[in-house]
Amino acid sequence: MTGPTASGAVLAAGAVCWRIVDGKPRILVVHREARADVSLPKGKVDPGETLPETAVREIREETGLTITLGAPLGTVEYTLPGGRDKTVYYWSAEVDDHSLELAKFTPNGEISGLEWLPLARARKKLTYPHDLDVVERFAELLNAGRARTFAIIAVRHGKAVAPQAWDGPDSTRPLMHRGTAQAVSIAPGIAAFGPEKIVSSTATRCIATVEPLSRLLGLPIKTTPDISQDAYEYGQSEVPDVVARRLKKKRGAVLCSHGPVLPLIIEQLGVHTDTPPDAALRRAASLGTGDFTVVHVSREHPKSGIVAVETHSPA
Repeated sequence: MTGPTASGAVLAAGAVCWRIVDGKPRILVVHREARADVSLPKGKVDPGETLPETAVREIREETGLTITLGAPLGTVEYTLPGGRDKTVYYWSAEVDDHSLELAKFTPNGEISGLEWLPLARARKKLTYPHDLDVVERFAELLNAGRARTFAIIAVRHGKAVAPQAWDGPDSTRPLMHRGTAQAVSIAPGIAAFGPEKIVSSTATRCIATVEPLSRLLGLPIKTTPDISQDAYEYGQSEVPDVVARRLKKKRGAVLCSHGPVLPLIIEQLGVHTDTPPDAALRRAASLGTGDFTVVHVSREHPKSGIVAVETHSPA
């Protein structure tokens, strides 16, 4: 999945929030009294937001839940009463007991009530067929034992001062104003996937790109030459080892690197998860400045192949 491309369409994002109760899955539906319907929680993209950021914000505003996004569940498209097309992007999002206890929901003009339902009952209660399609995609992941995932997020540094305009070593090139804005723009979108580790190339432009994310999450930046462009060009990079360590931990992590290095990072994520190389993976490695690719890996079956790949750009 990539970021928004629909021209003129209303864009929105939401999630299938789920939890296990007495060994069985339940999903969250919202009741909207004003529209007399039952649906999945979602909402429109605000100016300056990436889609993952929108999904997390809307779930928090509509339900009181603070969520971490799991694997994407695709999109639904339909036409609004006024004739405009609407595209909604969905993710799965497991809700633990702690998050549920902290959530504070108050009925309002938009959402009159919340209900956690078994899948069979949710299928009967949901008003719209396109919501049922999303629930079925989630059910497929759940039945395959691949609903619980962690994300490895590969980030290309923001727009930097051009090499020909910089007198110092290449590794010291700073971000341009545009690159700094890109770094700020993508931080909430990356944070939506709940990374627990931030790893950056030692290059100044990479460190600066993840600094807003570091501040947002309160996480330190671990720098390493192993994923730097200098090490790559001299044949000294240790990308396979870096990727293997991150996958072994089974915890979300960010790897901020360079255009020439990112294809190797994505390739190694495929190798270590027994995922055959294909066009989708190759596209996921071809990032513009400030872009990030999220690779979702099954916690329970990490060798079962990559669960999903999505790429996003600065808003």
